[in-house]
This record gives sequence, C-alpha cells and structure tokens, in this order.
Amino acid sequence: MTCAAGSAARRATTAGATTAASAPAVPAARADGEAPARTDGTATARTDHGAPACSDGTAGAAAAGTARTAPRSAAVLTVVAPGVATSVQDLGRPGLAHLGVPASGPTDRRSFTLANRLVGNPENTPALEVTIGGLGVTLSEDRYVSVTGAPAPVTVDGVPVDRPALVRLPAGCLLEIGRPWAGCRSYLAVSGGIEVDPVLGSASRDWLTGLGPEPVRAGTGLRVGPARPVPAVPLELAFSVVPAGGALTARFRWGPRHDLFGAADRRRLTSTAWRLSGQCDRVGARLTGPALAIGSVDLASEGMVRGAIQVPPSGEPIIFLSDHPVTGGYPVIGVLTDADTDLVGQAKPGDELRLAPTG
Repeated sequence: MTCAAGSAARRATTAGATTAASAPAVPAARADGEAPARTDGTATARTDHGAPACSDGTAGAAAAGTARTAPRSAAVLTVVAPGVATSVQDLGRPGLAHLGVPASGPTDRRSFTLANRLVGNPENTPALEVTIGGLGVTLSEDRYVSVTGAPAPVTVDGVPVDRPALVRLPAGCLLEIGRPWAGCRSYLAVSGGIEVDPVLGSASRDWLTGLGPEPVRAGTGLRVGPARPVPAVPLELAFSVVPAGGALTARFRWGPRHDLFGAADRRRLTSTAWRLSGQCDRVGARLTGPALAIGSVDLASEGMVRGAIQVPPSGEPIIFLSDHPVTGGYPVIGVLTDADTDLVGQAKPGDELRLAPTG
C-alpha cells in the first residue's frame, strides 16, 4: 500500500468512524530513535507502525536512530479537509486583560499540553484544536504526530490507527480525524510544532476578537519546525479526561458575588441537573434549567476569568471558556477549577452538568 499524495488530497474527510474490521489497524509509535521501555521494565522493539509507504516510495517509518531534523520551515502541514472548526492554538496571551485582550488558548488545556509532550514539544508549542472532527491533513516529510482530547476515529490513508496518541505519519499520507464518540474537541500536535506569526506574543486564534491566525481552510499550508526527539512514554498513561456519558460534575468555588443570591438560589445552583444548551462555543457554555433569581442588580463592569459562572438576567448560568470577554456586568456566583473548566470545554449541547462547591 502506498501513500498516493495526489489521490489522498482529493478524498473528502469522513466524519463517521472507520472500523478496524474494514482494514488492519495501524499501531501507534512509542518513541523516536530508541526503543521505548515497556511498563514491565523490558525494552520493546520499534516497529514501522503498519504505516503505508511514503509517496516518494521510501518506507513509511524512519529507521531506528536519531530523530530526523530539517532546516527551519522545510516541512509543511497541508490541510486537505478543515473540519467544522479547526484553529491554531498555543497556551494563549495571558496578562493582557487590562488592555482588553482575552487570554484565549486551548479549550481543554490538559489535552493540548499532553499532545505536545508526547511528540517532544514544549507545552506552549502551537498545535491544532479540532472541534467535532472532520480534519484531514498531510505532511511534506515524515513526522511523529499526536492526537489527544476527545477520542475519535483516526486513520492514515484509510487504515485505522489503534493508538493515535503517538503515531509516525509518513510524508504524503493523509491523516483523518473523524467525529468523536465522547467529548467534542481533539488536538493534533506535530513534532517540531506549527509555526505561525504570533499576534501579541501568541499563535492562538481568538474567535471572539479575531486575533491570531485565521481558522484553517482546505488548502491551508502551515510551516512545521524542526523535528524534536520524541520521549519514550507508556501510552497507557497518556490519556485525556473527557465526558463519557452520564452526568458530568464540575467543581467550583463560591464568589465573588454569591452574596447577591439568596440561600434558595445557591441550593438550586448546586442541586439542579443542568443541561448544556445549543449556545456553546469557545467563548462560553450556557446552561438550561430552573432560573436563578438575581432581581435588579446594578453592578459596575468587573474583570472576568476563565471558568467564571456568570448569571445574566435570564437566570440561567453561563460558564466562561477560553475566549471569554475580559469584563462583564452580571454577577459571578462562582468559578470552576481549572481542571473542570477543561472538562466543561469538552461537553456537548444536551450533556447533563452538576455543579459541586469545593469551599
């Protein structure tokens, strides 16, 4: 089987899952160069991951040894199918709220930094955030890639990848990420990282203000930096935390304006099985359920943070996510923990959410 780059580029990305029964699975890689250690302490041999041969006729996997490096900007990631909403993200531009600039960054920070660590990149290296799947990409040279976050079917030239947390992608082969079966946002990191011109010190796309690189489109070419050594990590330990059915519980701390709400409303906030409405994006997630009574509240605008639970006049809470506004004039009854803000960022409309105070 060969990676015919020309024919691959013409194929549409499939959103549905490709089952392992239709083609042999492509096992994932563990490390670049050296054989990774098994969890029982013994060494395991490197494999070619079952990957197809490259479009230039060479073997799909690199020979064992030192990771290949390339001159700056020699490698290019080409978007064949952009998916529903795919953007470049790094850890954002914190510290600029006083200038009216949101922090932005990945909606699920844990999954984003995990993807970068698995391919040997610093945690802040730009990567792709993929919402509801549908992404198809090729690389101009062999690289290790990592897909984390919302678990989704991943294929290389139509062959299912059994462990997409780390896989060698041969040059010219089409990697596709299908629709997740849990959660909604997946992350694609490439060894060496995506290189784009930073805006205010960050490569993140902010969907609220329009700062940062444009959302990717079919035909977008993104520079990739020199390959990095890939660490040997037991992939059994490399997992993302996403909603997996049933009620999702998010922990929060009261304040700063919880004293504006009566005891009955505070109990209602923590006892209600809220549902995520259809009004969910990178800015925030609106909840539906019994309205909280805030009455006539006259607040001066004050600073907002990621994870803030704001209560607008409708009485239905909004949880702010990565691209939230930096100020707001409605009371914030509590703020989610960082880890559980990541979790809410993976929730889909219709998911059930319970809010649990931690203090």
